[in-house]
Amino acid sequence: MSLYSAGVEYGIHCLIFLVGDGGESRDASVRDLAELQGVPQDYLAKIFTKLAKARLVAATEGVRGGFRLARPADEITLLDIVTAIDGRKSIFDCREIRGRCALFDGEPPGWAIEGPCAVHAAMITAQKRMEEALAQQTVLDLARKVGRKAPSGFSAQVGDWMSGRREKKGTGDIPLTEV
Repeated sequence: MSLYSAGVEYGIHCLIFLVGDGGESRDASVRDLAELQGVPQDYLAKIFTKLAKARLVAATEGVRGGFRLARPADEITLLDIVTAIDGRKSIFDCREIRGRCALFDGEPPGWAIEGPCAVHAAMITAQKRMEEALAQQTVLDLARKVGRKAPSGFSAQVGDWMSGRREKKGTGDIPLTEV
């Protein structure tokens, strides 16, 4: 079982697609992002509500509206996204079993239960390191990695696809009820 929801993965991928050439933000509707990536639109809409509430994305106005990054891509970290979508999560829940050893016969000695649990402390350290790693990676970092991997011109293709979709909105080609 994974620690973070599928929503975190969907959200991160969507924000990567909102980064255009040169790192600037581009507009896209939830419907278009869902279709582009083959993810459920209703679920993605809920994710974008959380991202907007966390001020990571901002709604754009009008018939051709959608969302754009609310701040520069190099200022939005993976930890920001994870926290916005799934909230703060602990990777470990200490159940204080250190005092339950059968040899203690229900009365654990002080040495066994005094101070922090060594297992819990190790898990807290691991969580801090994971969160530090997520805080060091930005949406721009990931967009650049994808850009280096993708064929030349892919980002422009994505931008053209999204622009074409926006142009069709309001013309009857894409019903406004599906936007």
